[in-house]
Amino acid sequence: MSSLPRLSVITPSYNQAAFLEMTLRSVLRQDYPNLEYMVIDGASTDGSVAIIERYASQLAWWVSEQDQGQADAINKGFARATGEIVAWINSDDVYLQGTLQKAVEALQAHPQWVMVHGNMLSIDAHSQVTNEQVFGDWGLDGLMRFQIIGQPTVFMRRKALAKAGFLDAKFNLLLDNQLWLRIAQSGPIGHSPQLWAAARYHPGAKNVAQAAKYGLEAHELDRWMQSQPELADRYWKNVRRIHAGLYCYEAHYLLDGGLPRQALSAYLHGLASHPATALTYWRRIAYILAGVFVNTNNRRERYLEQRKRRYARYQSLLEYLQ
Repeated sequence: MSSLPRLSVITPSYNQAAFLEMTLRSVLRQDYPNLEYMVIDGASTDGSVAIIERYASQLAWWVSEQDQGQADAINKGFARATGEIVAWINSDDVYLQGTLQKAVEALQAHPQWVMVHGNMLSIDAHSQVTNEQVFGDWGLDGLMRFQIIGQPTVFMRRKALAKAGFLDAKFNLLLDNQLWLRIAQSGPIGHSPQLWAAARYHPGAKNVAQAAKYGLEAHELDRWMQSQPELADRYWKNVRRIHAGLYCYEAHYLLDGGLPRQALSAYLHGLASHPATALTYWRRIAYILAGVFVNTNNRRERYLEQRKRRYARYQSLLEYLQ
């Protein structure tokens, strides 16, 4: 244990009793010996507290009290974290087995990295795998072009987090993206091609329930980048690519939110801004043009079922949480 750095993991939660225990298990069954795990609950009324109490002896700290939302809850954990490495996992997402060890090893092997992230699965409300999300070595330029990374797979050096500052509560949906932009200004970020986590998509999740709002906040983040002296030169040199990435990011959430016509409009704006950037999303554009998501709950359901079968080979990665 003395050779392994302390790792602080934070779980914010509010009325997520349906998924919370699986999240807790995914952290506590990691077998990482130098773990500091904290759960910050926002005064849930759905039985979440009873679940947390069952695991209290394995937690470094937990609390259930009213807060100002997700950013406030996570920032409470950041303020208490003593680990050299810090991460958070939301109360409906899960780590895959061995992830903490792999993330620490990646940061130890690359001391210049200020944070690292991996690839992740998508799962539904029933913990069925529905997709595989593969990211890359985007770097600061990629992040500015709205090339997203999987938040549940991110592990940060605490020194870099302290330098960048905690989550900005002015952002509700893109609070993680904005933090990555601030951290990436202090050094390179690394990417592992391994699967490290599974993000849950269900009707109550922000990425589903508020899909149409992601674009609005993406425009807010775009304006924020323009206002930052450290980013301004880089922004204006890449403004067309950034705007294309912004519109394609907006289209991604509109399409997943069942709004294909609005998504197509956003993709067309992306093509007008920088065709080469927008055309990297040609498969999703083709889905719309082929009518996969149009008029059609049945066709959409068939498509989702086909995707589940395609990724069923990953289902065994979640068995250790049962």
